[in-house]
Amino acid sequence: MKDIIVKELSMSFGDLNVLKKLSLEFPAGSVSCIMGKSGCGKTTLINIMLGLLEPTGGSIEGLPENISAVFQEDRLCDGFSALANIRLACGKNISEKEIEEAFSAVGLFDSLKTKAGEMSGGMRRRVSIIRALLAKSELIIFDEPFKGLDGDTRLLTMNYVKEKTAGKTVIIITHDEEEAAFFGGRLIKLSAP
Repeated sequence: MKDIIVKELSMSFGDLNVLKKLSLEFPAGSVSCIMGKSGCGKTTLINIMLGLLEPTGGSIEGLPENISAVFQEDRLCDGFSALANIRLACGKNISEKEIEEAFSAVGLFDSLKTKAGEMSGGMRRRVSIIRALLAKSELIIFDEPFKGLDGDTRLLTMNYVKEKTAGKTVIIITHDEEEAAFFGGRLIKLSAP
């Protein structure tokens, strides 16, 4: 496991500079929480880390081969059951028992066979989180993972995430200072260039 080093990273969309010579570090095996106003480049940064965007300048070193993510959108296959959505990301490396335990931990035990398209937004969110946590990864990236979850469910899910990510490199984008404090991670505040 290596530290992830962002060096002078820049990203422009036409005339719009979203990131300008951003340099920072994500220490291996710990939680980093990124905060900042909308439009300051938080999601752009993680999309570059995930290989979904090519930066216009700079580099990122130390990214592991296996990365999992929870995006702002749930990105589930609506016609598949919750269980099938997990299997798509995890294959047969995860036992049925592990999946059942994960669903129980976030209050979804009775929903394994429910189609994703028939689930509420909060249920879909939790399935997305379970999928990212159970997939093989050395880095887990969360982009506003707890939005749309009510108080008790949110706390239950946050506790599960904290337990399952211990010792892993984790990046959480959040607008909520309480969430950042809960995970006890290093706080990174981004601002528009």
